[in-house]
Amino acid sequence: MSRWVLHVDLDQFLAAVEQRRHPELAGRPVIVGGNGDPAARTVVATASYEAREFGVHSGMPMRLAARKCPDAVFLPADNPAYEAASEEVMAVLRGFPVVVEVIGWDEAFLQWDGEGPEALAREIQAEVRARTGLSCAVGIGDNTLRAKMATGFAKPGGVHRITVHNWFATLGGEPTEALHGIGTKTARKLADLGIHTVVQLAEASPTAVGERLGPRMGPYYVSLGRGMGRTEMEASPYVPRSRSRETTFPANLEDWTAVLAEVSALSARVAEDVTAEGRDVARVGVKVRYAPFLTRTRSTTLPAPTRDPAVLEAAALEVAGWFPQDRAVRLLGVRAEFVE
Repeated sequence: MSRWVLHVDLDQFLAAVEQRRHPELAGRPVIVGGNGDPAARTVVATASYEAREFGVHSGMPMRLAARKCPDAVFLPADNPAYEAASEEVMAVLRGFPVVVEVIGWDEAFLQWDGEGPEALAREIQAEVRARTGLSCAVGIGDNTLRAKMATGFAKPGGVHRITVHNWFATLGGEPTEALHGIGTKTARKLADLGIHTVVQLAEASPTAVGERLGPRMGPYYVSLGRGMGRTEMEASPYVPRSRSRETTFPANLEDWTAVLAEVSALSARVAEDVTAEGRDVARVGVKVRYAPFLTRTRSTTLPAPTRDPAVLEAAALEVAGWFPQDRAVRLLGVRAEFVE
C-alpha cells in the first residue's frame, strides 16, 4: 500500500462563491476586491477565469483591472461568506477516509494510504461539486511539495500527479522561482550563484547556498529543488497564523504625522481582532506602500507574548519609525503574528 498526498485547491474561490450565490454571474468576468469600487485604490483579491483572459490577476490594482476588463462585474470582498463556503468544502473532505490538513480558505492537503489516487481525486471533485457547487483541482504527489506543484498543472478542475519519478522530467528545466516557496528576490540571489533552474538548484551544495542565503534557508531551498516535502498531515483545525488590517488612501499621505495616526488606528483594529481570537501575539509588522507602488515591510519581535492593545500599538509605531519618511504613502498595513 502506498502513501499519497493530495492537494485540493478550489478554483477561482472567491469569484466562484460570488457566482454561486449570484447565478446570473456565471460565465461573466467577475473581479473581487476591496469595497468593489473599480475606481478605488485597492487591489484584486480574485478574478474569475473569464476576467483572467483579459490579463487580470490577484494583486493587480483595481483601476488597472478596470482598464483591462471594463465589462467585468466588480464586487466587494465578503470574508464571512468565504469562510462559510470554505467550511462546507472542508466538511466534504473530512467525509473521506483521509487525514485533512487545512492550509487556507481554499486549499487543503489530504494524506491517504491506498492505490489509484486519481480515482479518489475524481471522487472528491465530484462530491465537492455535488454538495457545494464549487470546482477544485487536485494535485497528487508523494509529499506536500510535489502535490502542490502538481496542482498547478491540474488547474482548473483537473487532476495531475508528480512524484519522485517525474519530478525532474516535469520541472527540472524550469526557473527556480517556479517552485512554491521561492520568490523573485530569492531567485535573483540564486542566479548570482549561477543557479537558474530547478535541476541546478537540486545539484547545488547546501553549504554553498547557505553561505549566500543563510545556514537555515540555503539548505531548505536546495531541498525544494530536490522536491522534498512532508508526508505526514496534521488533522488539527486550521488556525490563522496572524491577523492584519490595511487601508489604501484616496489621496497619498504626505505628512508622516498622519501616517503614524493611521498606524495607531490600524493597530486598534488589529487589537480587536486579536482579542476576539483570544491568542497572544509574538511579532508585530507594518507594511508601507509608497507612491506609486513600492511596497516595504518590517517587523519586530515583542519582548513577551501579549494581546495588550497598548503594547501592540507601541510596537507598530516603533516599526513605522524605521521607514523612510520622505515619500508619499498610498497604503498602510499592520499585522499581528500569533505565538505558534
